[in-house]
Amino acid sequence: MKLLDSLRNMVPRNSWIAQFIRYLFTGGLAFVADFGLFALCLYVFEWHYLLANLVGLVAGLILNYALSVAWVFADCKRTLEKKKFAEFAIFTLIGLAGVGINQLLMFIMIGQLEWLEMPSKMIAAIVVLIWNFGARKLVLFRVKKEG
Repeated sequence: MKLLDSLRNMVPRNSWIAQFIRYLFTGGLAFVADFGLFALCLYVFEWHYLLANLVGLVAGLILNYALSVAWVFADCKRTLEKKKFAEFAIFTLIGLAGVGINQLLMFIMIGQLEWLEMPSKMIAAIVVLIWNFGARKLVLFRVKKEG
């Protein structure tokens, strides 16, 4: 318990570090959904790897938005809090840019370099996790709530 208390004192709940740690957890859950659907579509349904990748990414995006708003950035004054459609649209656009980055990396690693699908998926996911957190934090969840 003392270790947890020490960590809480070192990393305040509303700091960007704490948000990034929560985003890692959220991203991890979204990745499990993404990765699971990717594997299901790729190996069970035998879809092309880019289509299977896209299905997984869309599911991960929806889960990530819900958890980001409710938990990761709950301590932030949301830039577009009263305009939920616009907020989701921008969140999605950032995610779509992430999808583009992910698809490009998958194409390069699998299609051009002939790497294995699963390690390529993991590498692409790490790059996109960093992109998504940074862009969403800067654009949508920049300002901390007062009080």
